Amino acid sequence: MLLLVIALELVVKEIIMKNLIIDAANDKIFFKIMVNKESYTSEYWNSRENFDKFVLILFNFLEKNNTSIKEINNIFVNQGPGKYSGIRISVSVAKALSVTNKLNLYGFDSEYVKNHNYDKIIDLFNKGILIKNLIKPQYSS
Repeated sequence: MLLLVIALELVVKEIIMKNLIIDAANDKIFFKIMVNKESYTSEYWNSRENFDKFVLILFNFLEKNNTSIKEINNIFVNQGPGKYSGIRISVSVAKALSVTNKLNLYGFDSEYVKNHNYDKIIDLFNKGILIKNLIKPQYSS
């Protein structure tokens, strides 16, 4: 019985969660992949030109970091408050990816992120505070 418990603990420790964070609520579009203690990030200007190619930018980011959307377990998207266009495009893309790839989708508020430190988001997720598939966009002026 003890060996079974030890084996299960090892399996649980080996489970790798890949989280994708999308934040376009402010002056920059920000993507981050978090895999346990490792992370990969990229930033782009929050502009009309980048909104037009948002999905291409996202998939280029994933490819550059050797990650397929099929490997992602959770998508976290900033629901604001923030810029209308950035929130609309990022929430729309996150929802579409979630539905088409059967991924878990979570919204978070801008107030949880300070200086691109998204550890708080993962901490809230681990504590069960973020609610799956509940996105409430909050636009600022």
